[in-house]
Amino acid sequence: MTGTLAGQVVMEGFLNIRLRPWLRRLITRGLAIIPAVIVTAFWGVKGTANLLVFSQVILSMQLSFAVIPLVMFTSDRRKMGEFVNSRATVMLSWVVAGLIAVLNVWLLLQAAKIYM
Repeated sequence: MTGTLAGQVVMEGFLNIRLRPWLRRLITRGLAIIPAVIVTAFWGVKGTANLLVFSQVILSMQLSFAVIPLVMFTSDRRKMGEFVNSRATVMLSWVVAGLIAVLNVWLLLQAAKIYM
């Protein structure tokens, strides 16, 4: 669903492609469902379950791309002024962001072993 909505936003806003809403939804949702239909047709329920888990692994990789800029932004006194994070919060935030990144790499490696 996330990919579908992102596709709609990209088509409408960034690429300046104007389509009727029903047609835009049909295209983006159709593209989103094609991999699931192919996997189900060839590998059945087990393949669909594996595809779902693998898609969640890929989605988890995006977390670092949100957390790291968030920590940087909330730690910048010029941007946050009096609401800037304390030194302890900044240090803890970087530890957590690093842990998330390391765990995501580990998860990706584990998923690659299973699915390759």
